[in-house]
Amino acid sequence: MKRLLLRSTAFVRAAKRAIKRDPQRAAGLQHILDILSADAFHPQLRTHKLKGGLEGHWACSVGHDLRIVFRFVRHDGGEAILLESFGTHEEVY
Repeated sequence: MKRLLLRSTAFVRAAKRAIKRDPQRAAGLQHILDILSADAFHPQLRTHKLKGGLEGHWACSVGHDLRIVFRFVRHDGGEAILLESFGTHEEVY
């Protein structure tokens, strides 16, 4: 089941910043978003629950040190994924 991806303004800003620093990240990020939409628990994503202050959130890997933090939400009667932040391990945690 393909889920709709909802992008927060913080996610969009962080993604634009990262792509501006390294334009080659754009294709990799889009590929990961396609996988995330199709299967949030695909092994390539290494999706995991977060604890502490980010309890209720999930994270997935975008390459070696980049992460996407997201939540599963309801949208228009269906399941969606709210993309909340994007960046290095240090930036998102």
